[in-house]
Amino acid sequence: MFRKYSFRHVGSNLFTILVLFLVFTSTAPAAERYAVTARIANVRSGPGLNHEIMFEAEKYYPVELLNKEGNWYQVADYESDIGWIHKSLIKKMFTVITIKSKCNIRTGPSLNDQIIFVAERGVPFKVITRKGKWVRVQHSEGHEGWIHQSLVW
Repeated sequence: MFRKYSFRHVGSNLFTILVLFLVFTSTAPAAERYAVTARIANVRSGPGLNHEIMFEAEKYYPVELLNKEGNWYQVADYESDIGWIHKSLIKKMFTVITIKSKCNIRTGPSLNDQIIFVAERGVPFKVITRKGKWVRVQHSEGHEGWIHQSLVW
């Protein structure tokens, strides 16, 4: 009348469930963020000087590292454009880029603070510090101010 269960059978089912749980709940590691350190960096279609220049990225232009091939890094930008940059032209650093057509840069971390200047979409900045949902930034030309994090990538 009683059904016999093997602990070995139960153990293998638990192991299978645990493996499936880990596979489906684990998240991919966050992409490494780098930024252009040169005044201008050529972003190329492949890893080498013989590949076409797709676009130029200015100082502090943020990218995510996708792959490495020798001295070349494959990167993606805020628009999901993918290209290759020589490793001597980028390094790990905290930078952002504006993602809206008009972004107010302010004297302080509040909507009540005065607007110093307005940045268009695609302007990169080095991050100086953060305060709540605000980011203190510096442009490569030296201009500094605060921008709301919803306006940058």
